[in-house]
Amino acid sequence: MKHESLPQNRISHKENLSNYVKEFSFPRLAGTEGEKRAVEQTIETFQKIGFESNQIQKNPFEFSDFYSTTMVKLIMVINLTFSLFLLMFIYVNFTIAMLIVGVMIIVVLLIIKGLKHPENPGFWGEYYGKTRGATNIFVKVPAKNLPEDDAGNIIISAHLDSKSQTFKTSWRIIFYRTWLYSGIGLGTFLIIFIIHIYTPIKLNFLILSGGIWVFTIIVSISNLFLLFLNTHNFSPGALDNATGMAIVFELSKHFKENPIENFNFWFCQFSAEELGTMGSRIFVNNHEDKFIKGKIFQINLEMISCRDHPKNQVEYIKSYGVYPRKKIAPLLSKYITKAALEEDVNIKGFHSTVGAHTDSVPFHQRGYSSIDIITRAGVKFTHSKFDTPDKTDPKVLLEAYLIIRKAVLLLDKDYEILCKNEELKCEDN
Repeated sequence: MKHESLPQNRISHKENLSNYVKEFSFPRLAGTEGEKRAVEQTIETFQKIGFESNQIQKNPFEFSDFYSTTMVKLIMVINLTFSLFLLMFIYVNFTIAMLIVGVMIIVVLLIIKGLKHPENPGFWGEYYGKTRGATNIFVKVPAKNLPEDDAGNIIISAHLDSKSQTFKTSWRIIFYRTWLYSGIGLGTFLIIFIIHIYTPIKLNFLILSGGIWVFTIIVSISNLFLLFLNTHNFSPGALDNATGMAIVFELSKHFKENPIENFNFWFCQFSAEELGTMGSRIFVNNHEDKFIKGKIFQINLEMISCRDHPKNQVEYIKSYGVYPRKKIAPLLSKYITKAALEEDVNIKGFHSTVGAHTDSVPFHQRGYSSIDIITRAGVKFTHSKFDTPDKTDPKVLLEAYLIIRKAVLLLDKDYEILCKNEELKCEDN
């Protein structure tokens, strides 16, 4: 196997990565002409890398945009309406107020039930969403030593679509978190209020009433902001996610020439990530029968680098949740951090309170080992017209490339050991 550690090779990688970002930096919302252009360019790029036409898989699909656009607005309207009724009835008849809360919870749960598999439109998606078309593009490099059906699978992915929104990503995150935590606070005060009303335990009515009012107002204000959060097609999508695409292309070029022994490679450019991670969901649905749980890894590239930002570096999500914190893909995380150490590159694992809605979600839902490589600083520009190539840093792109390349080589090298230790699900262990 070739080892490209010379400075000249690294310069070449940086140039390639930078050029890929520039080539794909134009608005490309799923279902638009821009996305179709990106699909065609993706096919051409894989061809230039050296893949034959019959190796390049083009997978068109249709989906409803209800869960990525209309659903949030519908939930916000329901939330505002029921909040108003709650405040009206809480002083008139508390039992009626609680019934209103119960009805609201049931309606919202029925809507978000479809979030587990939004690629299947269902009632809400069919009648309240708009049908869009998009296309996934991917190539496969079979394992060199094992038959394809027996080998493990490593999926290196990014998304080829982009979007802009009314508010920057950083503000959207703030609004969502404010809405979530204020909702938890409101729920806590309502539970205490129920105890106050229906049990002998009596608490300070003014404090309880004040808490309900404060959290209801905060929830309502954040609701109003989210209600006016609209999706547009103005973002060139350089950081989000031409950077991820660039690394997928460069890795596919290397491993096409240097396949590894025990794992098949899938190099995927998913579409419609910005409209509900639809492309990756369709991909998993179509190929799940080829994947063995316990022997499949996904490394998803999402928004890499942010030039001139003090936190411009490679990062990955290592855990999520409020309490208890749940570790994400511990075995894969171990190899990612080990690879960074061997390549002498800095990488930071961080905790995400509410998780991240990326193309790793469908893989996590099926219990596959999946990890997101990301640079959080990029939210300063993403989903806006300012997400341009000058915001990207080829040095950090190269670092992400080197880390991933080394990590999969280490996994392949330790394949027999991992099988023996039952850290991988191997038939012969």
